[in-house]
Amino acid sequence: MNTSRELLVGVEEEFHIVALDSGRLTSASPALLEALPGDRYSAELQEATIEAHSAPWARLEDLAEDLTATRKALIGTAGEQGLGVLASGTAPLFDLADPVVPPLPRFRRMHDLYRRLAGEQLICGAQVHVDVPDRDLAARVLQRLAPWLPVFLALSAGSPFWREADTGYASYRSVLWQRWPTAGPPGPFAGAAEYEALVAELVEQGTILDPGMVYFDVRPSCHLPTLELRICDACPRVDDVVLLAGLFRALVRRECAEEGGFRPVRGELLRSATWRAARSGLGGTLIDPATGRPEPAGEVVRGLLAGLRPFLEEAGDWELVSGLAEALLGRGDCATRQRAVYARSGSLREVVAVLLAETGGTG
Repeated sequence: MNTSRELLVGVEEEFHIVALDSGRLTSASPALLEALPGDRYSAELQEATIEAHSAPWARLEDLAEDLTATRKALIGTAGEQGLGVLASGTAPLFDLADPVVPPLPRFRRMHDLYRRLAGEQLICGAQVHVDVPDRDLAARVLQRLAPWLPVFLALSAGSPFWREADTGYASYRSVLWQRWPTAGPPGPFAGAAEYEALVAELVEQGTILDPGMVYFDVRPSCHLPTLELRICDACPRVDDVVLLAGLFRALVRRECAEEGGFRPVRGELLRSATWRAARSGLGGTLIDPATGRPEPAGEVVRGLLAGLRPFLEEAGDWELVSGLAEALLGRGDCATRQRAVYARSGSLREVVAVLLAETGGTG
């Protein structure tokens, strides 16, 4: 296993496309994709969303520059067409009508099979990839990573509104996501062969169409030699995405290095911890994996930071990541900020305006 300084990290970000004059979702990704580089942007399950891909980087500062440049190009192209771009788990304003499906056979098959579940896939996440070229190790370490993943969800929580109403959740995107048949915490795997056998069985059963539809909270990537974090909401601030990337890389490094002597956490308890993180984000309590007890979210985040400090320092990331974490804890999660805007203005259009500004780096 390489040292954490050598572990490359990359990010895939999903974005909502909205009309600037109304703030509402609009099915416009084909026009944007025609004007953007095909190696950095791609279609999603509905034409109201689009995905951007960073390059893999060793330095978090370089990752931040990449994400900022990728967003700038996307936002500039969208603005020329009267469109805006939101990085958030859900879009506050949209009309739930028949989805517009990109003309790709895989997406059309997904809509045919999953029906309304696919039709309501108007949600966006941020996925972090960390190099783990040993696929056996990647499969084995999943269960070691799983107890900490609700903390990442809480840090990213930013989807309180759905169908123009406050859901009461900090991350309603994750609640919607859990409806997919393979979503949720991963189980234990002895190695890559056992993992691949499970995936093959799910495909053979017809539950999923292909390996890309394994939607575990963390998984070995189906097309890259990486471990992929999938639990997080899309984040409007680049700093928060960089925080997630730095923390996840350090967590992967620690759990790969300390393999062995681990007592698995029951799947029911992992789902419970995920629900708690979705419900209150950073504004309530989280299950502390170190004790199995509910503790204030800030204490759990700082406990994770303290446990990862040697690996963050080894990568040269400690000052940046700890500073970003304290800044996020100080201002509150994105869901809290959205609710504050709505409480002050009474307008979801104003919430959209703030998200547009934060996504563009001006808020």
